[in-house]
Amino acid sequence: MDHPAIREDAAPDVVLCDVGPRDGLQNEPTVLTPAVRAALCARLAAAGIQRVEAVSFVSPRHVPAMAGAEAVVQALDTHGPTDWIGLVLNERGFDRAVDGGLRHVNYTLGATDTFCRRNQGCSRAEAEAVALALGDRARELDVTLDITLAVSFGCPFEGRVAPAQTLGVADRVAAARPAALTLADTIGVAVPTAVTPLVTGAQALGLRVGAHFHDTRNTAIANAVAAIEAGCTLLDASVGGTGGCPFAPGATGNAATEDLVYLLDEMGLQTGVDIDAVLACSGWLAEQLGHPLPGAVTRAGAFPAVLAA
Repeated sequence: MDHPAIREDAAPDVVLCDVGPRDGLQNEPTVLTPAVRAALCARLAAAGIQRVEAVSFVSPRHVPAMAGAEAVVQALDTHGPTDWIGLVLNERGFDRAVDGGLRHVNYTLGATDTFCRRNQGCSRAEAEAVALALGDRARELDVTLDITLAVSFGCPFEGRVAPAQTLGVADRVAAARPAALTLADTIGVAVPTAVTPLVTGAQALGLRVGAHFHDTRNTAIANAVAAIEAGCTLLDASVGGTGGCPFAPGATGNAATEDLVYLLDEMGLQTGVDIDAVLACSGWLAEQLGHPLPGAVTRAGAFPAVLAA
């Protein structure tokens, strides 16, 4: 199948981070073994995904699907071009990630106090203090630290989140000097007119801004376009549109990786990702999980650049 040409010598216009092995699987009823999760990571890397959030270092009692994170990391090819990322919620998780051999860590905290307490067992102020401590430790250890602000647009417990509130948190954690700050629409309530000012405001803090959209209300693709137009060059996605948060009632899947690759390809933006390889990966993952995956391009397939006569 022919698709818009990929310039092999070009740097990506938009870097995609596939969070499927972490966010995509953490809410699935079928728990995959570390070996299968590592195989998923390898397939995503082979498709040209530059960044993969491979694991989260959380308690297996709370998130059984993420048990065996160290075993997943041990099975990864750490000598290739893919950045393998581990999500952490506290310093214990950071220690596990670094001790396990990862050099890229994503620290996540909520933009609201209630979400922080439900998701990581501390207040938002305490979570912000952890961000600053991890910033110092990451620089000492030469580890790349990203920060994600969950529920940046709306919280399942506190409702709508004012832009000033999210940007206030972003301003305070910017002192950690993260490599990137990702604004996460954890429960899928954002719309483009909310995305644009938040991305612009975060960029004004001198941060590289990423975005993470759930498709709960069918707005993820529109929000991704708004983020890109506002200058965002880093987007999270999940193979097949899998996803959801055990601590965010009502949250469903992420923007599907293949949906975003199709969108960006057709817009003439380079990702370096092979959409056919991602679709094959989605089909394989559906077999492992025992059910179809929700992504739109997952179901419809890509569209050829030139139709056969």
